[in-house]
Amino acid sequence: MRTSTKSLVALTGVCALTISLSGCGTDNATTGSESKKAETVSVKGAVAGAGASSQKSAVEAWKAGFKEVAPDATITYDPVGSGAGITQFLGGGVAFAGTDQALTPEEVEKSKAVCKDSSAINLPVYVSPVAVAFNLEGIKSLNLRPEVIAKIFRGEITKWNDPAIAADNKDAHLPDTQIIPIHRADKSGTTENFTEYLHAAAPSVWTDKPSKDWPVNGGESGDKTAGVVQALKAAPGTIGYIDASQVSDLGSAALQSGSGFVPYSAEAAAKVVASAETEPGRAPSDLALKLNRTPTEEGIYPLVLVSYYAVCPTYKDSAQAPVVKEFIKFVVSEKGQKMAAESAGSAPLSAEMTEKVTKILNEIK
Repeated sequence: MRTSTKSLVALTGVCALTISLSGCGTDNATTGSESKKAETVSVKGAVAGAGASSQKSAVEAWKAGFKEVAPDATITYDPVGSGAGITQFLGGGVAFAGTDQALTPEEVEKSKAVCKDSSAINLPVYVSPVAVAFNLEGIKSLNLRPEVIAKIFRGEITKWNDPAIAADNKDAHLPDTQIIPIHRADKSGTTENFTEYLHAAAPSVWTDKPSKDWPVNGGESGDKTAGVVQALKAAPGTIGYIDASQVSDLGSAALQSGSGFVPYSAEAAAKVVASAETEPGRAPSDLALKLNRTPTEEGIYPLVLVSYYAVCPTYKDSAQAPVVKEFIKFVVSEKGQKMAAESAGSAPLSAEMTEKVTKILNEIK
């Protein structure tokens, strides 16, 4: 859902923790009560972005909220998927790309052609669990080990009442129904996160390296997140991987964490990100994160995507820089993260990460 105008201007504590554009002023009403309203920022122009469809709900909220503080600026965002967004960015078609996996070193190198005297950097903006969602009548939750999930998506476990599934779900009335795995048809950062999880947590079964392209031949597929959700809802017995904000009335898996199983939640996802370190070999201003997919502690949901905005430190079109930096400052602010949590169920960035991103944004030109 979108945050109302009232909530946009009345969030408490925003100024104290936000290092960016959303300062607060006061407006005394005739009753003497004091209300807070957002200050505007004097940036103008239209800027386009494209990429991760996982961010779709959050971006709609961010665009509306940013319009409140930057009425003369317009942000457009096409949720075409991470792969297509990166392609557009590297081709100079958009000012920033949303991607559920950080740009690779090779993609960073290619970005020198579109960034002025610099190469692109990755800035985390959105943290969300990836749900292993399924369509089984009367069943809303199942415990699934990574090895079981890997075998399902490889076509090695084909029935929902398979003993490997039943072993961890003794109270579930599992049907003798064919399992229909659904994967992304397009190049997808969600696919790369999912295959990275399987490769790390079930390496003996999932031998393929992480990839934005689905590595297994054949099977059912859907275009972007919306296409996978549509396919999941169309037939009983289906299972797929989607941003958790899109689960709706589908069932979802609790994943192995330590010696137990944990369902997805913003809180359980945030624990993975809090312990993450930046990837080695990156530039100091590049905040690509390395996530631990095999936590030994209980209560941590390991299948998490960190969605980034890929941006230029210096833009060839200098008019784009102020709008890009102020929009992303709003996105990572306490207010922006709260709006994403309310609209998409995402986990907020930590105050420390927000501060890091904001400092980097201040240097964009």
